[in-house]
Amino acid sequence: MNQLHKGKLLLFPLGDLVATPGALSILENCGIIPMRLIARHGQGDWGEISSQDAQANVDALSLGGRLLSSYTLAGDTKIWVITEADRSATTILLPSEY
Repeated sequence: MNQLHKGKLLLFPLGDLVATPGALSILENCGIIPMRLIARHGQGDWGEISSQDAQANVDALSLGGRLLSSYTLAGDTKIWVITEADRSATTILLPSEY
């Protein structure tokens, strides 16, 4: 069953929610609550990704596969949100931590 966030259904299970210390530090410095990015990701708002990555996410929703979102924060800092192909975990991280 899809989880509900603020009246909107999430498109897929998120699994365990984890974040790297670097990503949490950047989010705190920018005043961004991590769950807001998780919610956007879970609702299919992939942020700023290429059309190829967006199509890969669409395919992954029906066929299984990793899901990637990328959000640009203040100072052009990027944060990624990745859900594993088996939907066991969703991780917030910096691209340099991948």
